[in-house]
Amino acid sequence: MTKSRLEAFSDGVLAIAITLLVIEIRPPELHGETLARALWEQWPSYVAYVVSFLTIGVIWLNHHRVFTQVVRVDGPLLVLNLNLLLWTALIPFPTAVVADYLGEGGEPARTAVALYGAVFIVMSLSFGGLFTWITRDDRLLDQLPPPAVVRAARLRFTAGLVVYVIAFGLSWVSPLAALSLHGAMALYYAFDQASVSANPDPDARSR
Repeated sequence: MTKSRLEAFSDGVLAIAITLLVIEIRPPELHGETLARALWEQWPSYVAYVVSFLTIGVIWLNHHRVFTQVVRVDGPLLVLNLNLLLWTALIPFPTAVVADYLGEGGEPARTAVALYGAVFIVMSLSFGGLFTWITRDDRLLDQLPPPAVVRAARLRFTAGLVVYVIAFGLSWVSPLAALSLHGAMALYYAFDQASVSANPDPDARSR
């Protein structure tokens, strides 16, 4: 399979996943209250939509950044990419659960955000595994930078996993604070954390 075919398939899956998010934002039903109040009471749907949209958006953005550096694909890379898409395509489901139960507070809100966080942890593991496979040697990148540069890039790229684990624990205490951490990670990954820049110092490879 060519790299362009892998990218086209991935773009299609990500586009569908990000589009499905808006389905959970429905016109409210009025039960004696004003339309303005009914719209306001749907705030969990808006919060879940924005955080998930930003997250899938930066997944697409970093997927593009990663594969811009790839010159060839192999079988394990195809499987790892499918694994990433598996969990990314699932994001609309916990988003819908959060939209339905965040406003209720208590156990339903905590469980909803914990489910949301669990999916994000697995997604982050999947993306980290894909990035690690790509940067393990010269076969897929053509020319791998010095080890120190690769290690730094991997740390930047997988930092979100630690935050997602923290957010998962925090979801049992403060669901809104946990969602805020997810939003913060979307902003973090909006900046380029995926580029593996070569060190121009020829002696750096020995250090």
